[in-house]
Amino acid sequence: MHTKALTRRLAAMGSSVMFAITFSAANSRTPGQPPAADIDQLATRAMQEFSVPGLAIGIIKDGRLVLAKGYGVREVGSKAPIDAETLFAIGSNTKAFTAASLAILVDDGKLHWDDRVIDYLPDFRLWDPYVTREFTIRDLLTHRSGLGTGAGDLMFVTPTDFTRTDLLRALRYLKPASSFRSHFAYDNLLYVIAGQVVATVSGQSWEDFVTARILKPLHMDGCAADDTRLPDRSNIAAPHLVVDGKLTKVPALSIPLVAPAGAINCNITGMAKWVSTQLGHGTSPEGAKIFSEAQSAQMWTPHTNLPPGGDRQLATHTHFMSYGLGWILEDTDGYERVWHNGGLPGMVTHVSLVPELNLGVIVLTNQQEGAALEAISLQIIEAYAGLAKRDWVALSKANRAKRQQQMKDADAKSAADLAGKGGWTAPNLHAYAGTFKDPWRGEATITQRGDSLELTFSHTNALTGPLTPVGVNLFVVRWKDRSLNADAYVRFATDYSGKAAGFTMQAVSAATDFSYDFQDLDFSRVADPP
Repeated sequence: MHTKALTRRLAAMGSSVMFAITFSAANSRTPGQPPAADIDQLATRAMQEFSVPGLAIGIIKDGRLVLAKGYGVREVGSKAPIDAETLFAIGSNTKAFTAASLAILVDDGKLHWDDRVIDYLPDFRLWDPYVTREFTIRDLLTHRSGLGTGAGDLMFVTPTDFTRTDLLRALRYLKPASSFRSHFAYDNLLYVIAGQVVATVSGQSWEDFVTARILKPLHMDGCAADDTRLPDRSNIAAPHLVVDGKLTKVPALSIPLVAPAGAINCNITGMAKWVSTQLGHGTSPEGAKIFSEAQSAQMWTPHTNLPPGGDRQLATHTHFMSYGLGWILEDTDGYERVWHNGGLPGMVTHVSLVPELNLGVIVLTNQQEGAALEAISLQIIEAYAGLAKRDWVALSKANRAKRQQQMKDADAKSAADLAGKGGWTAPNLHAYAGTFKDPWRGEATITQRGDSLELTFSHTNALTGPLTPVGVNLFVVRWKDRSLNADAYVRFATDYSGKAAGFTMQAVSAATDFSYDFQDLDFSRVADPP
């Protein structure tokens, strides 16, 4: 889901500092549970280094929850502590629940992984008729559709009034970025379609199905399929972002529209039951069978290859990396690791499974900082595996600094390119005003307000901001909500009379989350009424 982009993290998870680490026998350790004091120190240090107000850690070993502990506070400036029952939005860690829901239906004999989606959802359409015809249930979960990264995410980021039917119909207007099944590109909307398949086949909504077939049998009592269904809201972590250099609480993004892609809210005690069941290949330690071992194998089978790279993978000796069904799969220091990150604005989470060690690690945080997840989870896995001890907080900090510098360099180059174009003043602001429409996102309005222009998107109250000219027919929209970190270029095309006929968009900063998929938009002017 929408956070620091998963695809971006996969491509740039490293720092050259890792090359200097020595893996000597003298540094090796006997495998075992790290002392509680070490984990406390790790959590405290990660929170300080990465400005995280609060987090929770869960460790599952051999079917037992050996650690469930909270650190810090639910909200900056508050004294309310994080504990093992504190609820977090788990974001894209929801995707494994959607994959498991389909696996359950396969076990029930109600569908097969290679059934065609249009046989269950006749209105399902993609840009290419061939792809539409061949698209399978399995394809919904594997990020190889040919669509671009985060395609269509602007239908739920920021909060909108779109329906799931709107999302289904919008897919046909999203142009492919690559050929079918050839490239990995992380998406959310197709997981929503997977949820619609669950609803069609089971006769229950995705939310009701997940609740009845997963949450209740596993007694994940405090957890809910989305935040609107939470039975108790007295112990919830608030999301935080760094806005204008200051750690700031931001409104929680409620996303029931795309719940199958990322809306589950849960805590350490609930997630531990889910992780134990995953490690049990579908059966909980108490004997509740959720899905079969055969379906567990399907979900942990590589489907879409990912190129390992970056210094994090070099340090963990990662040779292979792929996406299964709702899980990322890789080798980490000689062990298979099944993992996923998740996030919404201001909150990121992590789950790692190491089947050979019968180990699960859960990290839930209330700040949008993926480096903390990496540092804590890998430090714990390293201890249980008896590997040479590395300072993962320092390594992750260096990784983050390198990524931030790369983004700064990209932004500086973009700014320099604009500066080279020279100043420009629009000769006639009225020529840009009007209503424009994109085939999948809907209408947007350009309004002239005195000697300036303002852009406002339909279906949401959040995407509105003034337009500043930066080049011929080129503007920057700076959203009034500064927590979005998603300012965008707006490039107009004009007709022979000089009137704006349409516009396209592109994020200004390389740091903008991929869910702001402005590059997929293509607005055309709506004809003025007679």
